[in-house]
Amino acid sequence: MNGMNGPDGPYGPDRPNGRDDEGDDIFGDVPFVDEEFDHDRLEEELRQAAAVLDPVPAELRRAAIEAYALHDLDARIAELTFDSLVDAIPVRGAMDVPRMLTFHTGGLTVDVEVTDEGLLGQLLPPQPASVEVLHGPRAGAALTADDLGRFACDAPPSGPFALRLRTAAEVVVTEWLKA
Repeated sequence: MNGMNGPDGPYGPDRPNGRDDEGDDIFGDVPFVDEEFDHDRLEEELRQAAAVLDPVPAELRRAAIEAYALHDLDARIAELTFDSLVDAIPVRGAMDVPRMLTFHTGGLTVDVEVTDEGLLGQLLPPQPASVEVLHGPRAGAALTADDLGRFACDAPPSGPFALRLRTAAEVVVTEWLKA
């Protein structure tokens, strides 16, 4: 057999690990296993070449940065379980009715009322927490829930928004909704 792994090849039973009977390397000097090779420099040169030949579109770069800014690995997601725009029965003659939202995760429920004047919310079971209204990559309104779990914001959310709650026990992020 004259293949690479046969008895006559470098990995045959007579030549384990590419060495001959005297233990000499039968491959000789292989340039790509140089101990002093600068891998960081090669990586930088490849990055520069890719930036010139195939640049990342600005919109994609911006979206990636925004997505990373919003990550919160230790957060639990609170699912929307009630939205008055979808689940409530309309009342005849009622105008400017506030939007009622309920989010739930594990043992925590977050009730939120959204109006043109702002939003009001409460955590159940009642507990203090820091609450942040998220509006994409920029920092949102920083609120504080009191000992009864109540919080309020004077500015109504615009566009997509979510809430990030930091209680004594956990971090919770609500699903994103359009205001």
